[in-house]
Amino acid sequence: MEKRAGRPRGLGKRAWVTTKLVRRVLRALAWSKFVHVTVIGRELVPRTGPVIVASNHISMLDAVFLWGALRRRAVAIAMAELWSWPVVGWLVRRLGQIPVVRRDSASGQSALAQGEQILRHGGVLLIYPEGRLVAPGEVEPYKPGVAKLALATGVPVVPVGTVGTDEVMPMRRLRGDRPAFDRRRRVTVRFGTPLDPAGFADPAQFLEQLRERIEQLRAASEPG
Repeated sequence: MEKRAGRPRGLGKRAWVTTKLVRRVLRALAWSKFVHVTVIGRELVPRTGPVIVASNHISMLDAVFLWGALRRRAVAIAMAELWSWPVVGWLVRRLGQIPVVRRDSASGQSALAQGEQILRHGGVLLIYPEGRLVAPGEVEPYKPGVAKLALATGVPVVPVGTVGTDEVMPMRRLRGDRPAFDRRRRVTVRFGTPLDPAGFADPAQFLEQLRERIEQLRAASEPG
């Protein structure tokens, strides 16, 4: 995969320094048991070269746990609203994350183009194929972007199943009488074997296999 000019901000020195500092804080919280998180299969993420990491999306905290679990710098495609939040907005800018306006095709195409640049410079790109938070019992079709990007670049996709983040920080509409943040709940982030796009003829076939892999990883991490 040929590189293109202009190194993305998310792969620059400032983003890397910020990544190291923030991850130290996150690991300290995990080590102190302030939050209870188990990471499984992290070694399945290639240590070098471009890779896409794709996960289910059940809480606003998903990116924090997934990004913190990695040992490489990573750039995520995330909802544009984050850029207007206090502190979080500063952080995503500093880290060079990629904003996308939901239900806006032009913004989606721009985000994928920026994501492709991350891959062409050998980086890690985080994507949530469902494109939004999905509550228990709901099913959201996967957006085709991740498959199109993988097939166009030939980059492997590492599936991830995350469970428990929706218990730590539930969606507001589902919270009820529960606290907005419950650190006693346990989170599991489970990585799976990379999916090679070379073995698929079209995006739909790839998406079907990716969803199946992610659901299997989720099921393997469910308590009980």
